[in-house]
Amino acid sequence: MRFRTRQAFTMIELIFVIVVLGILASVAIPKLAATRDDATVTKARTDVAAIRSSIKTSRAQRVLSGTPGYQPSLISTSATTADQSNTKKSGEDLFVGILDYPIKAKDKAGGWQKVASPTAGIERYRFRITNSKSVDFDYNNTSGNFDCDHTINDCKQLTE
Repeated sequence: MRFRTRQAFTMIELIFVIVVLGILASVAIPKLAATRDDATVTKARTDVAAIRSSIKTSRAQRVLSGTPGYQPSLISTSATTADQSNTKKSGEDLFVGILDYPIKAKDKAGGWQKVASPTAGIERYRFRITNSKSVDFDYNNTSGNFDCDHTINDCKQLTE
């Protein structure tokens, strides 16, 4: 007498596995989305700290070389006034004047952009947290401040 050996999964077993995978995916996907937002905020905090540190380092170098004051522009040391006031397009380098490795401008979540400045002596940069949320940072070349409006909750999240 020969016994038949089982060589495949039954339909019930396949359905059970698909249901379990669906449940695991429904739990894991929201956690991954939250982790991505946390990573974007951490990237922004790191960028802001590097920019602020570079502004101070640049000032110290300028004082040692006999040129007191802060960097006139964070775009580049040789940028013209017309270049500084224009919005920078995606893919162009930002913070060339102070960072060893400039940041590429991106108009999407996790990206920086140079936007139109509100007044003379101020350069405005925008960081996009998500595609719908962003925070504007102003660089004042008189005081050397690179900061945002702390009354905005997203600003607090990126700087504190």
